[in-house]
Parts: sequence; C-alpha cells; structure tokens
Amino acid sequence: MLALRSHLAATLASRTVAPQVCSSFATGPRQNDGTFYEFRTYSLKPSKMNEFLENFKKNVHLRTAHSELIGYWSVEFGGRINKVFHIWKYDNFAHRTAVRKALAEDKEWQEQFLVPNLALIDKQESEITYLVPWCKLEKPPKEGVYELATFQMKPGGPALWGDAFKRAINAHVDRGYTRLVGVFHTEYGSLNRVHVLWWNESADSRAAGRHQSHEDPRVVAAGKLFH
Repeated sequence: MLALRSHLAATLASRTVAPQVCSSFATGPRQNDGTFYEFRTYSLKPSKMNEFLENFKKNVHLRTAHSELIGYWSVEFGGRINKVFHIWKYDNFAHRTAVRKALAEDKEWQEQFLVPNLALIDKQESEITYLVPWCKLEKPPKEGVYELATFQMKPGGPALWGDAFKRAINAHVDRGYTRLVGVFHTEYGSLNRVHVLWWNESADSRAAGRHQSHEDPRVVAAGKLFH
C-alpha cells in the first residue's frame, strides 16, 4: 500500500494486488463516451523531490491551461517513495494529441517547468484508463487522506468481474468510513489492471473501517477475482 500526499489539497495511498501483466494495449467494456483518464507517474531523485514539487506548484497553471488536471499526489508511505502521481482528463485521443502538440509549442511551459525538471526525474510511466461503466468521478467534500488501490484482475474485463467487484466496492462505501472517487480500468498499459481511488477523512478512520469491512462476505468474495 502507498500513501500519497496531494499537492492540490489531498493525500493518497496505494496498494497493489497480484503480479502485473504488461502490454501496450488492452480491450474490454468501458463507458460509452470517449472520455479517458491518463495516469502519469514520475519517480524522482530523492534529493530533488522538494525542488520538483515547488516547481510544479509555481508553474502548474501553465499546464492546466491546456487540459484538465484531476489530481496530483506524492507518495507518503507504502511501496516506492519519492514518486509523484497525477491524473489528466481528455475528451478523446484527438484531444490528447492536440494537447501534447500545444505543449511542445508552449515555450513558457517548456522553459519554466519541463526543461528544468527533466534532470530531476529517474523514470516516467503512463497508463490510459477509462472509468468502469457503473462509476462516475466524484469530488471529495474536503481535504483528507487519499488511497489508490490497484488490483490485477483475471482476464475478461468488467464484463467478467464488474458486478462482483461493484458489490465489494459498495461494501466499503456502505460502512461510511470511506468515499469512492473513481474506479478506473486500464486500456493502454498493464493488462487487466483496475485502480480504485478512495478518499478518507483520516488515516485512522480508514484503518478502522477496513478492519470492519474484511468481515463482510462481499469483500471476501471479491478476492476470488484476482490472479
């Protein structure tokens, strides 16, 4: 599990279940419109973490002038630290292509943020995801603790595991200790991967709620969906 601190008023945690199967393309049911969300992860040099975040805070307006930023977090605990994670929304692939072209031509963005930060980054990763058909993106009510739970599902997509997984997600939500922000299914990147983004009022309320939820048979049954 990773815990992340949001740099647009949040904190995020992440955990990964089961081994990964990597591919450049994945198929499966998704929402009807073309909107998708790009998950971008940057691994940073430890001594340069604060410098990168300060540069981002100062210049983020240059990037958000081109497309919508859903959130921007750094890892607080769990897994590899010194890492930032952000989600960008696009109307379709043509929209993303246009945005990337505009950024390449944006001298202010290039000179003030991109070029100075390239030397601070060790590794970059990108995944294209869709919201699962039964989920809408929700906005948390206030600042709190975020968790990104990542699951490696059996092949077949939401048509295979969607209903059971939805019941397991609702089992957590129904207990009231957490709030669902979004459930994302990968299209480009690692095959059969699902990211669940949660908001919690505090880390302690999250821990207590998860302890109770593990006694719920719907949550236990969801474990059968993983490799």
